[in-house]
Amino acid sequence: MRDALCTRSPAPSLERLLSDLVPPPRFAQARLENYVPDPRFPSQEEAKQRIGAFAAGLGRSGGGGLFSRLRRSRPAAARGLYLDGGFGVGKTHLLTSLFHVAPGHRVYGTFVEYTNLVGALGFARAVDVLASSSLLAIDEFELDDPGDTLLMTRLIRELSDRGVAIVATSNTLPEALGEGRFAAQDFLREIQSMSERFEVLRIDGEDYRRRGASIEVPELDEQTVRAHAQADPGATLDDFEELLAHLTRVHPSRYGAMIDGIDSVHLTGVRTVGHHHDALRLVVLIDRLYDREVPVLASGEDLARLYTPELLASGYRKKYFRSLSRIGSLARDGASLLETAGGEERVSRAPAPTAAPSTATPGPSR
Repeated sequence: MRDALCTRSPAPSLERLLSDLVPPPRFAQARLENYVPDPRFPSQEEAKQRIGAFAAGLGRSGGGGLFSRLRRSRPAAARGLYLDGGFGVGKTHLLTSLFHVAPGHRVYGTFVEYTNLVGALGFARAVDVLASSSLLAIDEFELDDPGDTLLMTRLIRELSDRGVAIVATSNTLPEALGEGRFAAQDFLREIQSMSERFEVLRIDGEDYRRRGASIEVPELDEQTVRAHAQADPGATLDDFEELLAHLTRVHPSRYGAMIDGIDSVHLTGVRTVGHHHDALRLVVLIDRLYDREVPVLASGEDLARLYTPELLASGYRKKYFRSLSRIGSLARDGASLLETAGGEERVSRAPAPTAAPSTATPGPSR
């Protein structure tokens, strides 16, 4: 029987959670040297230079690691960097580049991975574990609920007070986190307290995955998708509706473990999603597939119409447009698998919707 994501309900150990706090495979080779700024957007070169200077400063000061704290009983509060900009401009590339050159012990994770770690360890123990780091890197800092707001702002304050350097990426300025999603004014004091810990670097540019005016998304029929899934021993095959239901039963922090060992993902019966709860879980799954460079082959509704216009106009629109960009990239990878297998005759092309504002950068993968 063909493997399916719907049959996987991983329960990663604490050791696994900690060992996963490193950049994903897609960015294993990301370095400042291979980040190529777009000359049309000077802020990209400025951000690259600032990241390099920040890294050098960590090397001189030793950051907030264990030996540093042994030399001083009360480390000064660290000031971090906050990389703000649209999707596809290289924020993750810059963040992982910093991780690779930072001295001592450092950790890297997505927002949801850190909240899950705190849930597994408890707040006090999580602070003690993470406080031994010279650098805490947080990718895609986007708050989806008030509880996470309070948790992460407190975590940042505690670690910064212990001298840990914190660098985060986001599509939203610190003072605007939660805007349009929940009553952010009720948490304004906490959000402002967190934003005071960061120097904001605005990175302008276009989504490098676009390579032109639109993203071409392969459109496949169900027979082709099923046949390729059966021919690939490392593939999964899922009905889209069943997958949506399964994602409600697996915490998003476990989606990475859910795709362990998978070479390609196959979906049938894809439809447009109109509910935030389903859509946000899909965003996380697509992010984990993209991080691990897992191709996707799908039949049903055009992937360019994965989210309704209402969702694309909502407070989460930047997440959804990033997700469309990434699933389009993975679908093109899936089409390449078909071409290698001689199945290109079933592939057609359809343009994806244009993000507003359009966000494509010549240069390395971001």
